Amino acid sequence: MPIMTLKEVLADADRRHYGVGAFNVLNVEMLNAIVSAAEEEQAPVILAFAEVHQKYIAMETIAPLMLKVAREATVPVVVHYDHGQQFENIIKIMHYGFTSVMFDGSTLPYEENVRRTQEVVRIARILGVSVEAELGHVGGAEGGPGGEDDPQACYTDVNQAADFVARTGVDALVVAIGTAHGVYRTRPKLDLERLAAIKKRVGIPLVLHGGSGLSDDDFRQAIARGIAKINIFTDMSLAAVDQLKTKLCTCSQGSCDASCADNCLLQRDYSGGLPGDSMEDLVQRVVARVLQELTQKEKAQVQPVQSYPDLILATTAGIKAEVKRKIRLFGSNGKALAFGK
Repeated sequence: MPIMTLKEVLADADRRHYGVGAFNVLNVEMLNAIVSAAEEEQAPVILAFAEVHQKYIAMETIAPLMLKVAREATVPVVVHYDHGQQFENIIKIMHYGFTSVMFDGSTLPYEENVRRTQEVVRIARILGVSVEAELGHVGGAEGGPGGEDDPQACYTDVNQAADFVARTGVDALVVAIGTAHGVYRTRPKLDLERLAAIKKRVGIPLVLHGGSGLSDDDFRQAIARGIAKINIFTDMSLAAVDQLKTKLCTCSQGSCDASCADNCLLQRDYSGGLPGDSMEDLVQRVVARVLQELTQKEKAQVQPVQSYPDLILATTAGIKAEVKRKIRLFGSNGKALAFGK
């Protein structure tokens, strides 16, 4: 199936009142898990790569893989560049073949955000690429600093949103209504009235960032008021880590908790401190650290409990299950069967 643009996919979601998951990709395992889940659920899906995730894998490496898998998929797939701030990266990714880009000027003064967004839209139109932008600021993790402790200070202004969309011509708008990227420190409270008012003024599909950690009802209420695209990354990371904990636990009881800190490899405080790591860092580091200690134990006649391929399969399965759960929650399951009709 040909790769689709964000505008095409969200038009169907907006018309039929469901949400499309945008799932961030860091490696081949995540890529395969996401597309496999979407195909099994017969759901349109958005494969996303965030600019800040280049510390894990180069854009030049992951982009061709994402495009190849998207072209071979049997469901509608958008290949999207998330939270792009560097103009040269946005232009490069469009030329690679991505069908959607997000220009994130949310930390800029308003008029500067408008001007830079207009420039990205002008070039994207020539190349047939959709553009997402952000007004207000959803902070934390890939969203950058600010907004985590006091989201209300960065809420999207309703009147400004209408002006922004009219002047820039963006295809989708990220709104700040109380969410934050990464793991929530307190339970988020969404300003659903603000969301409904923005949707009424701008008309175009709206986007919810910082989706991981919201309640199921939060998602349903947001979709009912105009959210058509929902970004998910942290929940996938947590699902992968849970699988690693299950596979690598060395406790006699077979599962980890605070009581086994002295005995279990997963509870140890490695350099930098695993308990204090972000979920993104933990996923990347825990396997290498634990396998290193298991190798040392093997020399003392303690056999490793798992092989690395076992861990790959386990984390892939965990991510896939979480993606399928989100697809069903957002209501996009089965929508590929009659897409655009």
